[in-house]
Amino acid sequence: MSSLILFGIFAALLAFNIPIAISLGVASIVAVFLSGLPPEMIPINVFSASSKFALLAIPFFILAGNIMEKAGISEKLILFAQSMVGHYRNGVAMVCVIVSCFFAAISGSGPATVAALGIIMIPAMVRAGYRLTFSAALMAAGGAIGVIIPPSVTFIVYGAISGASIGKLFMAGVVPGLMMGAALIAVTIIVVRHETGIQPLPKATGAERWASLKDAFWGLMMPVIILGGIYSGVFTPTEAAAVSAVYGLFVGIWIYRKLDWNEMPAMFMRSASQTGVVMYVIICASLFAWVVTVDGIAMDIGDWLTDITAGNLYLFLLITNLILLFAGCVMDAVSALYIFTPILLPVALKLGYDITAFGMVMCVNLAIGLITPPVGVNLFTACSISKNTIKELVRDVIPILIGLLIVLAIVTYVPAVSLGLPNLLGAK
Repeated sequence: MSSLILFGIFAALLAFNIPIAISLGVASIVAVFLSGLPPEMIPINVFSASSKFALLAIPFFILAGNIMEKAGISEKLILFAQSMVGHYRNGVAMVCVIVSCFFAAISGSGPATVAALGIIMIPAMVRAGYRLTFSAALMAAGGAIGVIIPPSVTFIVYGAISGASIGKLFMAGVVPGLMMGAALIAVTIIVVRHETGIQPLPKATGAERWASLKDAFWGLMMPVIILGGIYSGVFTPTEAAAVSAVYGLFVGIWIYRKLDWNEMPAMFMRSASQTGVVMYVIICASLFAWVVTVDGIAMDIGDWLTDITAGNLYLFLLITNLILLFAGCVMDAVSALYIFTPILLPVALKLGYDITAFGMVMCVNLAIGLITPPVGVNLFTACSISKNTIKELVRDVIPILIGLLIVLAIVTYVPAVSLGLPNLLGAK
């Protein structure tokens, strides 16, 4: 009964355009009181959801991303990528994708990647002869890589929910993230192959490439320090987040000299505000997932999936992808992880699918959701820069989605793609 109340209120609130996090929280609280569940479990669940040690990494990674963005690392990464590949016919589009991969390894956030790079790359692509709508769509898709290339907030959340190793998740995200980048470049080459007016940049000299590498070196070292430190056992993922924030301060103040001590309070406040938004979503989604679990609906859906797939892993994975792709269209990744991980993961484990590989499947699905209307956060961010509407971008988003769906299929049905690197490096 409580599940009917829960989903009914949730759907009604969404119909009135109430934010998803608020809808989840209100629906959960009302369902608790109307269904006779113990109301004292609400604060207990809120505390439990927000006090997991792994989640402490989120504010530090957010702070590190803000620091490196303020330090001007995005411009330095763009200049470095331009010096390497900008002279090819589709070089500027390749720069957009490559820099998205680099910046993703610093910020760990899709919208942050689009906001930091889009203001530079979208006008640059237009000047190089690309259509404005395609430039915005490609930048939005490049930002989607931000939740797959480590460090990733979605990996941290999935690890906190499932108990999977966050360090192993970070390692597992490298190859799928690079595959997504390669898919975006391939789509670009195919889509614009008959368009005239695409202008490459002048080829950089060896001296110019060396100078751009030296400028970008300190930014490029951050993911090396994070992943290297985790793999070597020097620190945990949570400790790595703190190290990345301190490293960012060091680089911004003493190396690039772009940060001023007077700017620190505003930067910390911005990071705290962004963290608060994420944690609020986590708390509300966790409460919603608890009601679903207590009411037995998670087990019922799991049993139904097991029955309908007749124990066929491939059919279950297909249904999982369809569910998550739809979820990504209507809600953010954190909410979807809290709602669907307790439902889908037990079935996947029962059918013999690896917990880390399943995390990749979930996160790639939800990364695609970042560029899927109507709640494609990256699309909205890109549109705010390009001054387009979502409707105007749909035509250019479709071929990009096809490319990313091919990557999703490979990641789903060939788990070795995700597990190869962590197994090779002995990640635990």
